[in-house]
Amino acid sequence: MGGVRSRVLRAGARGLVAAMAMSGMRTVTAGGAQEEQTPPEAIVSKHAPGAVQRLSERQRGAVTELMHWGYGAGGGILFALLPDIVRRRRGVGVAYGLAIWAAFEAVIGPALGVPRPHRRRILWRVAIAADHVLYGVVVAGRLAPEPAAPSAGVEGAIRPHQT
Repeated sequence: MGGVRSRVLRAGARGLVAAMAMSGMRTVTAGGAQEEQTPPEAIVSKHAPGAVQRLSERQRGAVTELMHWGYGAGGGILFALLPDIVRRRRGVGVAYGLAIWAAFEAVIGPALGVPRPHRRRILWRVAIAADHVLYGVVVAGRLAPEPAAPSAGVEGAIRPHQT
């Protein structure tokens, strides 16, 4: 059980860090499409309670980031719950990040009233896709792999038939 819990906690932490990295990347890429709202901004502007709406723009931005980071951590935890055979495949992080984006564009965004992708410039969509590729690579642990489990052949290990 400790192994699963550890894996889930590490993946949640990677999801948090990945969402933070996405926020930084989006700060840079959003300069090319200043009229566009990021998906987290669009959700907060449309659905946040009045108390959040009344905050200053800077404070509302901080709340938006915190919500995005929480969602990112949750996505990391979901990744950890995928079967080992899926998580260990090369390229799964990229696919996972793009799948999260596709799910948002196809289901979550429309359900929340976020503008459809056909209204956005292609460059904006490429930037959002790149954000999610980064997210998936970090969540999958490709930048900080899981520690290897000790092997049975480690020198000094006690073997059952050793005297």
